[in-house]
Amino acid sequence: MLRLTRSFALAAMPLAMLSGCMNLAPSYQQPAAPVPAAWTSPLPPTGTASPLQTGWRDFFIDERLRGVVALALANNRDLRVAALNIDRAQAQYGIAQSAWLPTVNGGVGGSRTRTPGSTAASGQSRIATQYNANLALTSYEIDLFGRVRNLSDAALQTFFATQETQRSTQISLVASVAGAWLQLAANMQRLQLARGTLASQQSSYDLVEKAHALGAQSGLALAQARSTVETARADAANFDSVVEQNRNALALLVGAMPPPELLPSTETLMSAQPSAQLLAPPADLPSSVLQQRPDVLAAEHALQASNVNIGAARAAFYPRITLTAAAGFSSSSLSTLFEGTNKAWNFAPSISIPLFDGGVNRANLRVAEVQRDIQIATYEKTLQTAFREVADVLAERRTLAERLAAQQALVAATTRSYELSQALFRSGGGSYLDVLDAQRSLYTSQQSLIGLLLTEQSNRLTLYKVLGGGWSEASIDG
Repeated sequence: MLRLTRSFALAAMPLAMLSGCMNLAPSYQQPAAPVPAAWTSPLPPTGTASPLQTGWRDFFIDERLRGVVALALANNRDLRVAALNIDRAQAQYGIAQSAWLPTVNGGVGGSRTRTPGSTAASGQSRIATQYNANLALTSYEIDLFGRVRNLSDAALQTFFATQETQRSTQISLVASVAGAWLQLAANMQRLQLARGTLASQQSSYDLVEKAHALGAQSGLALAQARSTVETARADAANFDSVVEQNRNALALLVGAMPPPELLPSTETLMSAQPSAQLLAPPADLPSSVLQQRPDVLAAEHALQASNVNIGAARAAFYPRITLTAAAGFSSSSLSTLFEGTNKAWNFAPSISIPLFDGGVNRANLRVAEVQRDIQIATYEKTLQTAFREVADVLAERRTLAERLAAQQALVAATTRSYELSQALFRSGGGSYLDVLDAQRSLYTSQQSLIGLLLTEQSNRLTLYKVLGGGWSEASIDG
């Protein structure tokens, strides 16, 4: 039986070597990128690191932010689904690849039948026994025109596209977690500012109330002082609710509630040390770097899969040769089953020639060609979208430094105005309404500065994301 298995395998090897000797798929050519060669107004370089080579652990400076991102990569359910999709695509590719080789089944069986005398020619009943053992080759297709090979290649490209999709999911997750963390930090700071302003305005209101009782302040001043207190109270309550919502959003992204030591502090955005590096591209960075983005690579793999599917559709116009065969032993006695005289075999090749199918094959070919054209348009749109995303981030980045400097100067000016109005009021040279107006202006400018600092940090993060960084854990150069 072992010798029979070996001979059967040796006989099948030439059949497998015949497979795929002709490939009817069109030659693949990467479509020309429908975007300019470079960005119109790139920023000058601000560092030596490249976003494409910097891992997320090196990009994020704040240790707490690093810890939250690591926790999300370990626990996020969307990332788990993406990883499982890779396993599924790999298994599907294995199924498609297995069609290249013949399927050989082994079997051992026996039967015992009794023929009644009334139906036998001798007029006597008869009992017959039959034993058999065989190996069978079931409908193996000789892939002369590459149909099976192209289907296998399409499954491989689908697997590669799934891998890139998983990388894209990871980049989006890292960016989303970091963005939620920074948003929480900003709103915690806004809450602290609102509470501090509320305490200050409550103290001022108490003084105005006493002065009004003595006739030193008007009822209008008292009413306006009260309105500023209630405004600050409403802001504090609102930001308190928003902070809790931000914590819940961060917990959903992470897959678990982050421990308190990994949550941001109110000094995160105002500190001199930013939470993330600024990795602006050099002035001569070509737009071709976008072709390394995982979503662009996934679109190209999908295009390559649709291209080889055309070859499979073309092969349907040609004959298909299939082989069915079996070899083994058959005997009426189990003890003599494997003797040489009891060898048995059968060989049944067949050829199927398409003559008339009502246009099904031609329609399937047209479907494959149109699907290829759809994937070309999808690939080009993905590149255009990527180019636009980078251009938008660079456009915002170009004026951020000037906006920050102006807002910081405004905070300094409103702070000075508030201090001077208080000094004039205490010396009797100014109205308390001027103090209230200066205090409102200071509060508004401080809130705006917090929002602008968040915008600056988010811009760093978005630039890193749209240039395709973020999937590796550490920098390429170590």
